[in-house]
Amino acid sequence: MKSFISFILIYFLLLTATSLFAQQAPDKKVVITGVRFAYPLVQQWIAEYKEANPSVEVVIDSRTATDPAHYDLLIEAYEPEKEVKEEREYLYLARYALLPVANAGSEFAKTFTEKGLTKDLIKQIYFHDIYADKEKQQEIKAPYTVYTRLQKAGAPVTFAKYFGFEQQQITGKAIAGADEHLIKALLKDPTGISYSYPGLIYDLTSRKALPGLAVLPVDADNNGRVSQDERFYATLDDAISAIEDQKTENIPVEYIHISLRKHNYKPEALKFLLWVIYNAQDDLHHYGFLKPEQKRFENEKQKFEQLASK
Repeated sequence: MKSFISFILIYFLLLTATSLFAQQAPDKKVVITGVRFAYPLVQQWIAEYKEANPSVEVVIDSRTATDPAHYDLLIEAYEPEKEVKEEREYLYLARYALLPVANAGSEFAKTFTEKGLTKDLIKQIYFHDIYADKEKQQEIKAPYTVYTRLQKAGAPVTFAKYFGFEQQQITGKAIAGADEHLIKALLKDPTGISYSYPGLIYDLTSRKALPGLAVLPVDADNNGRVSQDERFYATLDDAISAIEDQKTENIPVEYIHISLRKHNYKPEALKFLLWVIYNAQDDLHHYGFLKPEQKRFENEKQKFEQLASK
């Protein structure tokens, strides 16, 4: 009889422990989603975080046409709407630039890697502007086809906004999918041109532009011509250094941010964000991102430290 009672007690203890583990296990899993061109950088953070915190599972649930039903951290590449910002806490942790790029074998690339692009040319080539003075537009003999994103996304929103337009005013062929699909489209089309962030244009190992792609130099001081010292695109590191250190014009730059809910967030999600703040800056340049402005970053750091202390 005693052995039977002992068996029953052990059974219920095991059942209770299993139930508690099932309840606690999801709290140890942090799900991240958002802009896909940040995934290689985020994956690097996850790998490093896992080494220091082996009991915590941090995963990326890839965005498709919509966000996943459940996630803890959201990474985006454009400024959210006011209503959305009221519901989440944001960490502005890095910046990215957008560069014009073309199929390297195209006549367009051969012409404009030499001549470069002024602000007026960029607006003429990339945007549908019903108010443009057609008589003042330059004649472009080289054939070209602009590729852009179909869905609302950070890169097209930022690119259009910088030059005074909306995403829907970008001309050309709209491609469904992610930013890397624009690169694939360019490589297949000998007339293709687009815009993209450096981490997709350059090979992260060789630091040179991907075979088949040509970065088009722009008038970075906005004086109406492209001089030799504005041709800083030989390597990824050259481009990052120039854009980060100089006040460049005609190169859109925007923040990427990662956010969590203001209320009822997972403690492990906040712990991961704090780890990112303290450890992730050294990875930014390798993956083609610019570092944040130091003053803003320090303010962000203090905000999340205060949140963690509550």
